[in-house]
Amino acid sequence: QVQLVESGGGLVQAGGSLRLSCAASGSTFRINAMGWYRQAPGNQRELVAKPTRLGSINYADSVKGRFAISRDNAKNTVYLQMNSLQPEDTAVYYCHAPDIFVPTREYWGQGTQVTVSS
Repeated sequence: QVQLVESGGGLVQAGGSLRLSCAASGSTFRINAMGWYRQAPGNQRELVAKPTRLGSINYADSVKGRFAISRDNAKNTVYLQMNSLQPEDTAVYYCHAPDIFVPTREYWGQGTQVTVSS
């Protein structure tokens, strides 16, 4: 099993920045593509950013140029740097990773709340 734990959420004013972290533990050899999703109240969970099989990053159009993923392999941690935050970015942000060996298995963190005030 793999455990994903997010941190770094909070309340920020519009135009501000936050950096989210997602630390993986357990059988981390089972994952290699950690990404981020978010879910706003009343909305479905949506992709924010995730690595592609070709090694690039797929960003949602709404966050391109403002958000960026980075990772620290030694710490099994992925980060989401969020700049120029807007009220519409308010959501619970989830870390996600598919299982390399079992395609139908995926791992989710518990989520971290990001609230952007206008």
